[in-house]
Formats: sequence, structure tokens, C-alpha cells
Amino acid sequence: MKLLFIYNANTGFLNSALDSAHKFISPKTYNCNLCSLTHGNFKENKLWKSFRESVNIDLEFYHKNEFEQSYNYKTNYPIVLKVEGNQLFTVLSSNDLNQITSTKSLILKLETLIKP
Repeated sequence: MKLLFIYNANTGFLNSALDSAHKFISPKTYNCNLCSLTHGNFKENKLWKSFRESVNIDLEFYHKNEFEQSYNYKTNYPIVLKVEGNQLFTVLSSNDLNQITSTKSLILKLETLIKP
């Protein structure tokens, strides 16, 4: 199994700087809860990093422009998808991710969803 995590952000230094500023100045209006759950203003969340490094499945992370270019697929972001064969299945939709309020809750949700 492989999970794809697609952030509602584009690549690039300027985009990254603007996203960080937005997250810091007005976190409640920041439009990527996945970013907020997995990263602080300047670096990856320690709890998330520990989970990411310990899980026994493939995890891939994309900015939305990278994902759309690689998979020729558009959707609402952020999103977590599962790859099975040549198909993509939604694990956590944008709405699901927006309901999650902590990194710990995200991890617990993912652990429940990825159990065999």
C-alpha cells in the first residue's frame, strides 16, 4: 500500500514564504489543514516526523502542482489518497482533514485506516 499526501500549496520559495507567513499571522484562515497538522511555521512537527519514520507503508508527499503534473488528476486539496494498482482512492478528503484538530488525531485516524 502507498499513501499520497497532497498539500493545498504549490512549490517554490515565494509560495513557501507566503504560506508560512499566512500560517503564522492568521492560522484560522490558512487553507491547508494538512500543512498545519504536519508542519509548524518553519519545520516538520516532531510527532508527525516520528510517525512518518516509523510506519511500515510507503508515504509520498506532494504539493498540489507536483501531484497534478505527476498524476494528471485534480481534486479538492488537501487530501490523502491510497494507491492500489493504477487507481487512487480517497483515504481522507479535504473535508475530513479540515475536521481534524491535532497531529495526534491525524495519526490515530491514519493508524485506524491503514490497519490490515
